[in-house]
Amino acid sequence: MHQSDHEGPLEIAMVGDLTDSEAELSSKLLDVPPGGECTLFIDSPGGSPYSGLSLMSLILLRGIRATGIVTGECSSAALWPFGACSRRIVTPYSVLLFHPMKWQSEEHVGLAEAAEWARHFGHLEMEMDHVLADLFGVTDEEMTKWIRPGRYVSGRELADAGLAEIADLKALKIFEKNGAARDRTRAKVIG
Repeated sequence: MHQSDHEGPLEIAMVGDLTDSEAELSSKLLDVPPGGECTLFIDSPGGSPYSGLSLMSLILLRGIRATGIVTGECSSAALWPFGACSRRIVTPYSVLLFHPMKWQSEEHVGLAEAAEWARHFGHLEMEMDHVLADLFGVTDEEMTKWIRPGRYVSGRELADAGLAEIADLKALKIFEKNGAARDRTRAKVIG
């Protein structure tokens, strides 16, 4: 479905490992016109730092006005695209894991290449911690309290810190039957 066929902002589900879905997510973000709007529904444990960096860059470089809604988990590399959203919404039950970047290699590499990779990754880690702090509008020191050694942050805690809005699921009409208050009495079983 193209943006012109959809009423309202394009809705994109950012679910699962970003590494596995990066091509599809990038394509969907490119369907949003430059300067346009979209809503990202996020439930992701993260993935490759490069995937998170790429998705964040697409949002920022194209000036996309994204609303990020954490419906479950938003951890690790998924924090960068969420941080790039101009509006961030969480539920009290949302979970966000901030931690130092991790890397691994399944390739057999020589010592010189491994040393260069470690140097590069150390530099990237420092830069991306700073970028994450900038995206959320906090100081590097404030962000470091969550990143080192690694901390799970609840949606309510993120909202209390002023970094996201909280969606109170109990107040939503969707939890009511036909728009009327939901009957909490149990149905009688006729036997």
